Amino acid sequence: MAAEELLKEIKAAVKETPFADAVTNIDFEGPRVVLYCGNLDLLMENGEKIKELARKLRKRIILRPDPSILTDKEEAERKIRELVPPEAKITDIIFSEDVGEVTIEAEKPGVAIGKGGALLREIMHKISWTPKVIRAPPIKSEIVHNIRLSMIYSGAERREILRKIGRRIHREQKAKDGWVRLTTLGGAREVGRSCFLLQTPESKVMLDCGVNVASDDRAFPHLEAPEVRLPELDAVVLTHAHLDHCGFIPYLFKYGFEGPVYCTPPTRDLAVLLLLDYLDIAEREGKQLPYNKRDIGSFLTHCITLEYGDVTDIAPDIRITFHNAGHILGSSVVHIHIGDGLYNIVYTGDLKFDRTRLFSPAVYSFPRVETLIIDSTYGGAEDIQPYRTDAEKVFIQTVLETIKRGGKVLIPAFAVGRAQEIMVLLESAKRSKIIDGIPVYLDGMIWEATAIHTAYPEYLSQELRELIFKEEDNPFLSDMFIKVSGPDQRAEIIDGEPSVILSTAGMMAGGPVLEYFKRLAPDPKNTLIFVGYQGEGSLGRRIQKGWREIPMQGEKGKLEEVKVNMEVRTVEGFSGHSDRAQLFNYIRRMSPKPDKIISVHGDDTKCTDFAAALHKLFRVETRAPLNLETIRLR
Repeated sequence: MAAEELLKEIKAAVKETPFADAVTNIDFEGPRVVLYCGNLDLLMENGEKIKELARKLRKRIILRPDPSILTDKEEAERKIRELVPPEAKITDIIFSEDVGEVTIEAEKPGVAIGKGGALLREIMHKISWTPKVIRAPPIKSEIVHNIRLSMIYSGAERREILRKIGRRIHREQKAKDGWVRLTTLGGAREVGRSCFLLQTPESKVMLDCGVNVASDDRAFPHLEAPEVRLPELDAVVLTHAHLDHCGFIPYLFKYGFEGPVYCTPPTRDLAVLLLLDYLDIAEREGKQLPYNKRDIGSFLTHCITLEYGDVTDIAPDIRITFHNAGHILGSSVVHIHIGDGLYNIVYTGDLKFDRTRLFSPAVYSFPRVETLIIDSTYGGAEDIQPYRTDAEKVFIQTVLETIKRGGKVLIPAFAVGRAQEIMVLLESAKRSKIIDGIPVYLDGMIWEATAIHTAYPEYLSQELRELIFKEEDNPFLSDMFIKVSGPDQRAEIIDGEPSVILSTAGMMAGGPVLEYFKRLAPDPKNTLIFVGYQGEGSLGRRIQKGWREIPMQGEKGKLEEVKVNMEVRTVEGFSGHSDRAQLFNYIRRMSPKPDKIISVHGDDTKCTDFAAALHKLFRVETRAPLNLETIRLR
């Protein structure tokens, strides 16, 4: 059924409802159906009937007020402030005329919503604008604030984009056959530039599109493959915000892609943060830029965010659902449903099947699964990580020993995920009086990334979420953490008292960590602690392998040898990836069991070894494809 025919069918179904007279217009916005309303009272009286209609149509329905009934903005804001109790602590009210929505940012959103949403309904009744309440982040985030404003003020442009996407999703299905193919464009037998193309006779969907920041010759996915025609892509599905999964998406918009990118809200915000930083570092290092900030803006305006559990059409024959992956904030395992029960795929992205200080373990239960595409970063035979509690003890002991001998601890950390994990651990040690009076300096994007974590507490573990809700217990607001403001402060820290320095980048491929390393490496009192994966070819991997003299660029651009006399420790157990035992356990617990398992996102031998072990253990078909292979799944 074509989009226009489906729209006629929806309009006919609405005419049969008791609220038909209240609806002034009906349209698509991306995967959703929007009802524009001239009488909100009539709609509010028929809440159950609207839900019934959504079930009948198998579509998500959004209600929007007709522009003609909206109260003047100044009067509407006055009424909102009258109705919402002061204890909600409203921090901002922003009107978006294009969609008839008013966003109320409050420190205590529950108070602004009211019991069972009663206060929201009253606000809507009084002003006719659709109220949306969001939590004010405990730590102010420039990125979150700018994204929220951008999404509101680009309303007209975005609505037009969503209409086009909606019509593309709901186009007529013409194909008779029911085949499914997967092409590996990056991230097969390697870590970095993850990118997979899923094809059916009707649709083309890209799963992730990243860059390998540790490589020059294998940095970008194989978009030159004949299967890749960017204007024909229906959608990009983004599992999480790390650059090896999102770093090349803006390039798609630069060269002809005009479709949606589906991800969770925190993934969108973190991706913008990391993409902007990627461009800044590339520019400073004189590298050729694959895209510009305008292309990152296109990525943002084409983002459609989904919460965990939302079932959403993204193409005529493809429906997806995001579930918690336990890896970083907002990371998702994607369940992909193809056709009318034809085929089901689970793509894990990066996976953590263990409880951490930040997240609950990855979801393992799905309606149906025929093929599993799984993260194999630590799928090798030797990849058994120590228990998290043991790793934490080793880490804290190393910090204490270094401080005792008058040294400084330098921790290269991924700004998203690993840095916050270490922050919560250090704050817990301070609260337990194991560590006391030791300043922890946060450099690079870590502070901004942490602010984004506090903006989305619902994506964190229940224990951490409850701490964040109590301002006095919020671990991220501890006075032990000091944000580094720039080069002058770095010089003071390097020359100052014993301390812990948490700095980007995690693989030492760039960023402020290099400045600290050059100055701290010659002194044996200092310690460098690796708490994350070091990609092959990265500076971090070379130091990890035992290099004692590192060629680095000096102040005047000349190469100089940096002697590594500092202690170098690798503390395993903090990874956001599952080790081999956890991966086996994940598949063991998975319900239902897949018929086929594809091993990706791991070094060559790890992917092949893991695939062989899975075949032997679970007696299912397994593959460890190379890049540019195409596998027919059905």
